[in-house]
Amino acid sequence: MKRILYVCAGESLPDGAFAFLKSLRQHEPVSVMGLFFSPIDYVGMATASYIPIAAPYVRVQDKEKKAVQDNKALFEKECRTNHIQCELHPNDGEWDKNILGKESRFSDLVLLSGELFYEEVSKDQPNSLLQEALHASECPVLIVPEGFTSFEHLVFAYDGGKESLFAMKQFCYLLPQYTDLPTEIIYVKDESTQEIPDIDDLKKFSRLHFESMGFSKLHFKAANYFATWIGEKHRVMMVSGSFGRSPFSYVAKRSFAEKVIHDHKMPVFIAHT
Repeated sequence: MKRILYVCAGESLPDGAFAFLKSLRQHEPVSVMGLFFSPIDYVGMATASYIPIAAPYVRVQDKEKKAVQDNKALFEKECRTNHIQCELHPNDGEWDKNILGKESRFSDLVLLSGELFYEEVSKDQPNSLLQEALHASECPVLIVPEGFTSFEHLVFAYDGGKESLFAMKQFCYLLPQYTDLPTEIIYVKDESTQEIPDIDDLKKFSRLHFESMGFSKLHFKAANYFATWIGEKHRVMMVSGSFGRSPFSYVAKRSFAEKVIHDHKMPVFIAHT
């Protein structure tokens, strides 16, 4: 049985992440921890704006905490309805990456929304708080779009390094029920040769774990064009070995994983952030 950490950070319960949770339950029993954060840190906002903390802000905080309790109750009800073993983390306060870090340390997989994660702070995803969550997680993360139903193809981003192989292994161990889907391993490098690093070893390993494999090399810069390329695919999950940039470099050019999250509503599995 796997331990799943379901994260809700914002006003709305992530329906896409819960839909994926239900699909996991169809294959095997799972134990899920619901971790909820209040939508906005109004006290922090008031302090930053040099507004005295007064009764209206306390009432707003109470309202947001009630929203968290309502989401917890709804989550618990949905878990019972779908025969999913669940527990609720006692937190009902503001965003705290340390809580996420600790709970993910003792989890197999984190599920969160790629659209709703503190959307009231910024809908331009991945916003700074989603970035922080991805870097704080100590286990693989699956970013699930709202409206998720299913996927029919896998695309692995391969760079020839250990992180991309680690991602492949983690995906196989955590989600073996999807290894019979058509799978494409993509190596991206802006050069004229067709060489893919360690291709013979890669084929030997991957074909032991996947039913249908393809290998391709794309001749462009991944950060510039990979998101456009994968956006032309339909019903795809992308698997990446790394998220890339630190949360403190948000103003810099987006990494290719960020651009996929930003530009396309598809599930993204990130093994090592």
